[in-house]
Amino acid sequence: MYQLRCAIWLPLNEATTFAFFEDAHNLPRITPPWLGFKVLTPTIHLQPGCIIDYTIRWAGLPMKWRTLIDEYDPPHRFVDTALKSPYKLWHHLHTFRPHARDNRPGTLVEDLVTYDIGYGPLGPLAQRLVVRRQLTHIFEFRQKMIAHYLLGDRAADAVVTTPIHFTAVRATPPALKTRTGQPLPS
Repeated sequence: MYQLRCAIWLPLNEATTFAFFEDAHNLPRITPPWLGFKVLTPTIHLQPGCIIDYTIRWAGLPMKWRTLIDEYDPPHRFVDTALKSPYKLWHHLHTFRPHARDNRPGTLVEDLVTYDIGYGPLGPLAQRLVVRRQLTHIFEFRQKMIAHYLLGDRAADAVVTTPIHFTAVRATPPALKTRTGQPLPS
């Protein structure tokens, strides 16, 4: 199991920043085009228990992705967990907190993704050879597009405060669930 962490600072307030992220229809805008990301759920009211269906293209093949909103605390945080995805586990914590930078008010947007590739002993090999590189590309693109869509011609004002960082995780944090919604064993 692995964790991906990254953060970007935006010179915007929490409410404005959170509003962009809570609209799932913005996801295709901040996802690399090669993933062919499409939101299938027509009307989405983010709240705990909300289920959102997507399709992506992975290695050219269409795949369904379904997420459950586990936590929703506007404008501070929300958590989505994949019920169906290419991953054995995908748990994405999004946090938004006021943070001044150089005496300028703004919001720190932090991503913490806990994921498990599965595939037994081949999982670590896939992580090293493919997954880590792809996720780095996806989240770098995401950070650029977040700045572009939220700041427009002021996109250069955004600051990546935590570059994309991966960590191997031995124990499962107790709040994480499997695709079936059941807690994972520790």
